[in-house]
Amino acid sequence: MDTEQQVQGEKYENSYKELKAAANRTADWRERLKAVEELGKIDNPQALDVLKHRMMNDPVYKVQQAAYQQLKEVGEDVQMPPRRQEELVKGLTKMLVRIKKSLPAGHSYEEFKEKLKKMRIDVYDTYEGDKGEEFDKWLEDKWASLRTSQQKGV
Repeated sequence: MDTEQQVQGEKYENSYKELKAAANRTADWRERLKAVEELGKIDNPQALDVLKHRMMNDPVYKVQQAAYQQLKEVGEDVQMPPRRQEELVKGLTKMLVRIKKSLPAGHSYEEFKEKLKKMRIDVYDTYEGDKGEEFDKWLEDKWASLRTSQQKGV
């Protein structure tokens, strides 16, 4: 192996490792999406494994779709998984209630949204990616429907 091939191999290995890490970052669906698109350009069985994992397991459907598309483009025989109907994050309501309780009575939706973003960026990011333009309305409706002990006497 000559020096140029060795440099190319090292460059490829570093690129793959960076893309794999980005594809598995839980708190940024956009970064996972970009990584999935780039991994599709790498001719390597390890990259295909990462794409298959994202296609089957990513909580954001857009990322699953992108992984599926990349796999199809390189000739893999894959089926697009159905969109999940259940909650994307287990225990979501309980988590949101805890966040709401931690805020002062009479807090605003914006305060709630910011606290969720600060405390659980992974959850915020997952639902923002999944809901798209409907995210704010969905989250505000969730917030309005949450019952805390502060409200029971109301």
